[in-house]
Amino acid sequence: MSIKITAELVKELRDGTGVSVMQCKNALEEAEGDMEKALVILKKKSSSIAMKKADRTAHDGIIVVREMAGKTLLVALHCETDFVARNEDFITLANKLADLGEAEGVDAMKEKSLDMINPVVQKVGEKIELGTVSVIEGEVLGSYVHGSKSAVIVSLKGGTPELAKDIAMHIAAMKPAFIKIEDITIDDKAKVVEVFEKEVAESDKPEEIKKKMLEGKISTYFKEQTLMDQSFIKNPDITVSNLLKEKGATFVSFTGESIR
Repeated sequence: MSIKITAELVKELRDGTGVSVMQCKNALEEAEGDMEKALVILKKKSSSIAMKKADRTAHDGIIVVREMAGKTLLVALHCETDFVARNEDFITLANKLADLGEAEGVDAMKEKSLDMINPVVQKVGEKIELGTVSVIEGEVLGSYVHGSKSAVIVSLKGGTPELAKDIAMHIAAMKPAFIKIEDITIDDKAKVVEVFEKEVAESDKPEEIKKKMLEGKISTYFKEQTLMDQSFIKNPDITVSNLLKEKGATFVSFTGESIR
């Protein structure tokens, strides 16, 4: 005896899962109208679909940040294309994962993530995977997210969250390779010297002038690549180091993540 699957049943299952009408109808038919069995069938199928896409490359996605008392959570969720990265279901999933990480902790979020991800894989038809998940703790924290594709979190001792956010924005824009001059290694210097020596060698200036040119180029390069020596993006008249001194703050660390 065939079971009549009504439009109301299909709508109820679709509203609860978000998958297509046809998938809901097929699941209900297989479950002979039993809603709980239909949910199990859909879950099983979503897991199977996700497994088939496991060898694909998920190089796009978004980053979500949650600021909490004394710590900041960063969650990167990856997909295959920018089209899906802009999909409402994908964005909702990323925020739900971040909410779960904030409410129950990172371990619980990771444990439950597959059950949350697989149904969305079934809907959008792309591989989705959890990327970097970081929790940064500190006295004063500030974060900056650019276009959902990159994020920087800065930790300070002293100062304010607004100051930390400004420096996070600066780091996102200027991408320093070093924090302070002391971080530059002998190998770092050797590589830069080699590059600029070739450039200076092409000049017809006297050797003494060439030497000064080389020193100037090296000094300028490392100044531009070192956070503390960079001109602050919101006020180029002062360096980041001077800004921190003015505000009575000390730079502790930063964490950055980007997609593509």
